[in-house]
Amino acid sequence: MSDQLHYMTISELAPLIRDRKLSSAELTEAVLARIGQLDDRLAAFITVTVDQARSQAAQADEKIARGLYHGPLHGIPVGLKDLFDVAGIPCTFGSKIWRGRVPTQDSTAARRMREAGAVLVGKHNLHEFAHGPTNENPHFGTVHNPWMLERIAGGSSGGTASAIAAGLSTAGLGSDTGGSVRIPASLCGIVGIKPTYGRISRHGMLPASWSLDHAGAMARSVLDCALVLQTVSGFDPLDPSTSRRPVPDFTFDLEAGVRGLRLGVPSNHFFDALEPDVASVVETAIGILQSLGARLVKVSLPNLSYGPSAVEAISCSERCSWHDQWMKERPQDYGIDVLRRMRVGVLVRATEYINAQKIRAVIQSDFSTAFRQVDAIITPTTAMVAPPIGKTFQPCGPAALVPRHTLARLTQAASLAGIPALSLPCGLSDGLPVGLQIMGPSWQEAAVFRVARAYERETDWHLRRPEIAADSRYSRPFQ
Repeated sequence: MSDQLHYMTISELAPLIRDRKLSSAELTEAVLARIGQLDDRLAAFITVTVDQARSQAAQADEKIARGLYHGPLHGIPVGLKDLFDVAGIPCTFGSKIWRGRVPTQDSTAARRMREAGAVLVGKHNLHEFAHGPTNENPHFGTVHNPWMLERIAGGSSGGTASAIAAGLSTAGLGSDTGGSVRIPASLCGIVGIKPTYGRISRHGMLPASWSLDHAGAMARSVLDCALVLQTVSGFDPLDPSTSRRPVPDFTFDLEAGVRGLRLGVPSNHFFDALEPDVASVVETAIGILQSLGARLVKVSLPNLSYGPSAVEAISCSERCSWHDQWMKERPQDYGIDVLRRMRVGVLVRATEYINAQKIRAVIQSDFSTAFRQVDAIITPTTAMVAPPIGKTFQPCGPAALVPRHTLARLTQAASLAGIPALSLPCGLSDGLPVGLQIMGPSWQEAAVFRVARAYERETDWHLRRPEIAADSRYSRPFQ
């Protein structure tokens, strides 16, 4: 069993740890060994917290032996995108500017993971300042996709997705401003959810764009994603944007299936300009949901074509307000692509920002209208599979799309509307994962999980693993 521990899910591992058939120490050592064998090729981590992981695993085993079991995350190795503060651990935001920063307090999300007994194995690489969809980072290296090492993992939570897909972490937390959880989840073949705006505290998390930022959960199965989201959700007095709304049990109706549910298929925007294989794979996935008893309903979201411009205006101007001093004093310390996008924010006029917020309200209204007709909306997550590293400003793939301009096109709307949206694997195109996106009404994460689980239960795409083998030539064992 030990040589497959790194690919087991939380729901498989938790009963073994609870019943003391497997120790957290054994599991943690298996994951650390995997990191040592593969991360030099993946660049999924900025910091590997070896000593802390071993200490937390030992504490988990000791508590469980005394009957103090905290729940399904107790003793489970996880990673955090390197924009969540963890006391005493460097938090760089993937940047040169904050390379030496060491927080003295935990972010609320990290604290909740720790209180649940999770074992932190490290901080994951990300697109610099979480401001890009590719995870080509000039300061800490490009994150590689474990399905094909010459391809991107997606961003900005690409390190988290790559690590989970390759067995270097069991689950993790990312952030999503315009698709930064769902894009890498799609490209790396894992499950990732951006919940409703206000569901998870952002205290102690990089403030990329205050009105668009969401924390999100990433894992190898729908159930695991629900368990992680359950752990970190809820009101936080340190973050006034969090909701006081009670957090439901996201697993309660997980196995209820989709029979009788109305699933919306948009008639515009989401199925335009897709790579042909992506379109075919997603159409097949939608057909499977229909065969399981769901009723497909065509829905219109007429104003989504304005969404990308609105996201750019809002995101760049809000980011720019936080970066203003560094952009003046240290522009040379930014990556070229991030600095270019930051400078767009300087040029956004107040009237343009206000108009973008008006567009946002119209798109939110479009979704509200659609959700009066359907229980969830089904789309592709991205229009393409993972493109080659270093070519993301160039047209590529059978649809000749420019990745930098295209990767977030189908994910931005849910961030703009603040609604829950999940990506899960639904097929392969030329050996690379394709993601299915499921969006639901605000605060209806449980419904999104229910639809996702119905599809997952009927297929085996979530069980597929990249053929990246541990290689002793690259091994750096942690003593």
